[in-house]
Amino acid sequence: MNTQLLQQPQLIVGRSSEKTYGVFPATRYQGSKNKLIDWIQYHTRGLQFDSVLDAFGGTGSVAYMFKQQGKEVVYNDVLKFNYYIGLALIENKKVTLSEEDVEFILRENSIVSYPSFIEKTFRDIYYTDAENHWLDVAVTNIETISDIYKKALAYYALFQACIAKRPYNLFHRKNLYIRLAEVKRSFGNKATWDTPFPVHFRRFVELANRAVFDNGRQCVSSCVDALSLQLPQQPDVVYIDTPYISQKGVGLNYFDFYHFLEGMTDYELWSDRIDYSSKHRRLLNGHDQWSNKETIRAAFMQLFEKYKDSTLVVSYRDDGIPSIPELTQMLKRIGREVTIQRTGYKYVLSNGDSREVLLIAH
Repeated sequence: MNTQLLQQPQLIVGRSSEKTYGVFPATRYQGSKNKLIDWIQYHTRGLQFDSVLDAFGGTGSVAYMFKQQGKEVVYNDVLKFNYYIGLALIENKKVTLSEEDVEFILRENSIVSYPSFIEKTFRDIYYTDAENHWLDVAVTNIETISDIYKKALAYYALFQACIAKRPYNLFHRKNLYIRLAEVKRSFGNKATWDTPFPVHFRRFVELANRAVFDNGRQCVSSCVDALSLQLPQQPDVVYIDTPYISQKGVGLNYFDFYHFLEGMTDYELWSDRIDYSSKHRRLLNGHDQWSNKETIRAAFMQLFEKYKDSTLVVSYRDDGIPSIPELTQMLKRIGREVTIQRTGYKYVLSNGDSREVLLIAH
């Protein structure tokens, strides 16, 4: 196994001159496991494996941890905007964004014709008119980039900039007024909300560039439903972190939370995918078997059977549907011994007292 992680220092765009690399950037993404990475790494340290699939990749923090360990990593996520994150941080070995790349993305270029779709469609919903205009320009510029890894890094920085300027870091409701109202607030950071997009973008480009490194293995990013994914051979380990459904049957639907980011990655067809009856212009068809309490048990069982020859590592919460005892029984049905680890970590936006659980099935 080649666990060599060294490479030539990357160009870092921005004020910092530090020659650092292989550093996973912070994120405000709902459900990110970044704050639990040390805990997950500790409890998987004894596993003997060379290849790993992160079946619901999300922010890429767990896949990135395995990449740092020198593993051959497959990152997968059904959402296209997450797929770009996987391309930028997991599959990408050496490509970074230069100052010239950033300047091109930030300016209106005379050779480019700019639509005004976001400015017209999302007026007074998430951002100001000027910010919406800037987004139309930035997305159009990014779409002209031919290098897939440069495009992915640019989208990564754009996604993070968009999230930073959103109350609750989500796109689940029309609430621009929260940003603009001149009132005292008990949450959020108005200075961050009001920071111009180009400033945020440059900062996230710098962080993304620092994250790029080559671990000497062939890591890839994929964009399909986890149950449809076809790999040339079974991975040694499959890490599973599905959307969470509470005991009340309410699911965390990332498609609805981040539909705006998903729409930007399909800019030309975005208008055809919008539910115009919704005040916040969400995308149509945002539900699947992983966010439905009636179908999630069968989906789990199907996934476990699909990867029954791999070691399964499952992240979930201790008060969800299915319950931890149910998940344990499913894993035992495919002939596995299961160890269970619990942490005291509590999610910031969680109203309940649920805690993170890690099931490891050998």
